[in-house]
Amino acid sequence: MLAYAYKNYGTPDVIEQVTLPQPTPKPNEVLIRIFATTVSAGDWRARSLTMPKGLGFVGRLVFGLRGPRKPVLGTELSGVVEAIGDSVTNYQPGDSVIGFPGAAFGAHAEFITMPADGKLTLKPESLNFPEAAAIPFGGTTAYDFLVNKAKLQAGETVLINGASGAVGTACVQIAKHLGAHVTAVCSGKNAQMVRDLGADCVIDYRTQDVIVPHVQYDMVIDTVGTLPWSRGQHALRRGGKTVLIAGETSDMFFGSLKAAMKGKKMVGGVASESREVLEAVVALAASGALRPVIDRSYAFADMKAAHSHVDTGHKRGNVVVLVADRKVFSEAA
Repeated sequence: MLAYAYKNYGTPDVIEQVTLPQPTPKPNEVLIRIFATTVSAGDWRARSLTMPKGLGFVGRLVFGLRGPRKPVLGTELSGVVEAIGDSVTNYQPGDSVIGFPGAAFGAHAEFITMPADGKLTLKPESLNFPEAAAIPFGGTTAYDFLVNKAKLQAGETVLINGASGAVGTACVQIAKHLGAHVTAVCSGKNAQMVRDLGADCVIDYRTQDVIVPHVQYDMVIDTVGTLPWSRGQHALRRGGKTVLIAGETSDMFFGSLKAAMKGKKMVGGVASESREVLEAVVALAASGALRPVIDRSYAFADMKAAHSHVDTGHKRGNVVVLVADRKVFSEAA
């Protein structure tokens, strides 16, 4: 099978198309023919080894000291079950599925094996394959932080910094679904998009101050790490919560203490990669409450170009890579 792999950290040029043996499913696994995948922020971080200041060595511990531990990137996918292991009873060949390898990677390939009881679920008929592939990474991150960790409630006011990315667009929609009043921070060119997703107010960070005197929120959500506690605290009411999806090293380690000293709270950590969260997000998408935003779609042969676009730091929502051609999509629909 064809796949994209890398041996060294760096720019998109480190990625090369390679031929690998097609995997064989173990008794508890399914073999999936991948139709679509994405280039996510997780892929960008792992490939470039771009880490918050002071965490470079930690990054190498996570991704590989001397080189990538997982040479084939790709955190999410949609596709069709090609074969099943002897013990699998919940999937059959021909089933359309959504998979979330997450930190295990491996979706930048034509085939992948995943545990049948793992981060895998059936694809709703209402979603096409590119849309389905764009759900897991941003959707599960937003859902886990807002619902499970921060316990966002109806009627609360939230400020979402980085509202136009994969995680940000999901945060806007999930927050609105929960009944919150949403103020979104993004560039002016993306303002209408986030309004269409449900944002009540939009701040253009290029022309407006994100922190407005005497304007405070119940929750401040930072999806991109550009609103450190030193600034963001002024937008947070007493007893409110900062949700640190991405941020500075000092805030990651000492943010909870900093917040407590001001009578406020900080919610951080790593997003849960669980089947339960994936199923909850896919259910929201099936109901129409969550609409995956796709910036651009690339052919599998243009994987480097897809990575290059993500490297600009200005993608809107998700960057999708079509592993199979569109004829195959239509035949599987």
